[in-house]
Amino acid sequence: MPVYTAPLENIRFVLHEVLDANALTALPGYEDSTSDLVDQVLEEGAKICSEVLFPLNQSGDEEGCVLENGVVRTPKGFKEAYQTFIEGGWTAISSDPEYGGMGMPQLVNTVMQEMISSANMSFGMYPGLSQGAYEALHAFGTDELKALYLPKLVEGIWSGTMCLTEPHCGTDLGLIKTKAIPDKEGAYDITGTKIFISAGDHDLTENIIHLVLARLPDAPEGVQGISLFIVPKFLPDGLKPNAITCGSLEHKMGIKASSTAVINFDDSKGWLVGKPHKGLKAMFSMMNAARLGVAMQGLGIAEVAYQNALVYAKERLQMRALTGPAEPNKPADPIIVHPDVRRMLLTSKAICEGTRALSYWVGMNLDISLKHPDQKTREEADDLVALLTPVIKAYQTDMGFEVANLAIQIYGGHGYIAEHGIEQYARDARIAMIYEGTNGIQALDLVGRKMPQNFGRLLRRFFHPVSEFIEQHQTDESMQAFIFPLAKAFSKLQQATAMIAQKGLKDPNEAGAASVDYLRMFALVATGYMWARMVKAAQDKLETDADGREEFYESKIETARFFFAKMLPESDGRFKAIMAGADPVMSLKASGF
Repeated sequence: MPVYTAPLENIRFVLHEVLDANALTALPGYEDSTSDLVDQVLEEGAKICSEVLFPLNQSGDEEGCVLENGVVRTPKGFKEAYQTFIEGGWTAISSDPEYGGMGMPQLVNTVMQEMISSANMSFGMYPGLSQGAYEALHAFGTDELKALYLPKLVEGIWSGTMCLTEPHCGTDLGLIKTKAIPDKEGAYDITGTKIFISAGDHDLTENIIHLVLARLPDAPEGVQGISLFIVPKFLPDGLKPNAITCGSLEHKMGIKASSTAVINFDDSKGWLVGKPHKGLKAMFSMMNAARLGVAMQGLGIAEVAYQNALVYAKERLQMRALTGPAEPNKPADPIIVHPDVRRMLLTSKAICEGTRALSYWVGMNLDISLKHPDQKTREEADDLVALLTPVIKAYQTDMGFEVANLAIQIYGGHGYIAEHGIEQYARDARIAMIYEGTNGIQALDLVGRKMPQNFGRLLRRFFHPVSEFIEQHQTDESMQAFIFPLAKAFSKLQQATAMIAQKGLKDPNEAGAASVDYLRMFALVATGYMWARMVKAAQDKLETDADGREEFYESKIETARFFFAKMLPESDGRFKAIMAGADPVMSLKASGF
């Protein structure tokens, strides 16, 4: 049976010793969110994740969701778990107190998303989609819509979805055909079919609030003609059924306990969210929240897969250590003595701890962008979040799948069979690389939109602090093993940025062909930057007061040493691939494939 324990010690290290998350208490509305309170909340969150959600993960995968006579049923135990979840207020953590939320920092919600994804990624889809609907309504809904829907979403007795994709269009939303016809009462009749709708129908809540992209009769072609509508499964006035049906459930590779539905709208009543033909902007408020959530899914799967691989590697006896018996009193040594197993475990550990620091840094800047009283500071933080969102979405989901595969490899044949529950992590992790914008789309977003935006202003929000950190610590002898490789990789990232910017202006294919390698290179440097910061924090504690946690801090430094020596060099290969240009990718005619 798989195991999971929330990595609270590692979480607290990043929050309090690397990022100083307590500084958020200086922001308006966050005054009470002290380190002590945050720790208490996360300890309770860890309990519900490990004691309520995690025990349902494997059984939920085996049972899946069922559609019977137009009604969707979630796996056994999910309804009870969801009721426990909302009674604990976990749908309200970072929501606006005006609508019943706790008003805690978004960073706390980011941490919870990691733990929920580790415990039960399928379960996390239901409140996760509601969060996206909440964000869009909170930002673009009228006061009447917000007063009607937000309290129910925050309480968790209503849930939300994002209805974007149609059978003939995925990423290219300009092709959507769903229609919205105004009626005489100020509402709209919505007609169309949406597919791949996560949490599209289920039995967990009394109502499901669909946020639907559709076209008005006078809509211009393309994405400039998209509007956003709120279309409830049951009409708020008396909860009478709306003209919405679940056509089918998708049979999927993973996240089987999450109902991925085909939803049919047949003159369904809906209300406009935001301005006509401006649905794309509102949609991105949902998408950005969702992409951050998906990044945490990648981290969450990586963490639980690593934990299980580590337990197995310490218990499984196979052969002897290459240097002689490590445990001569046993018939064989545990496989953790073998160099290749250690390589896989260290890779997994470095990914989990490095990307945790990176994504929490993004989460903290999200709070600054929302709450800081100084406009310039808010802008700088918002720029950093916008820049790093595609980076962490793509990299952390790639790495979530990578670590899940490494766990299977460590288990060997026992990882490939279903009994141990390890193969589920690879199946569940795979979708995160696809939905909310495939990782190739994230790379295009980075080089095509974020890189040139405001003449490179977003890039400077990242380049400047990295450059300052390198300059500040380049003469520190204890940091040389970390600062020198970081500086080298950072310099090449800057060179690659300049090359893509220059060549991409003349030929967009140059930017497109380099985009995936560039995003990976960017992610490696960003993760290296966070590892260097963690090393500095660990060294400071060892030099002052480790409080009996010397082994913990030494482990951080040694894992960082592995990252810089064995993982960051990948950026050299990515740099060479970028500098090779687009010709190796684009020269072959389509008929030659």
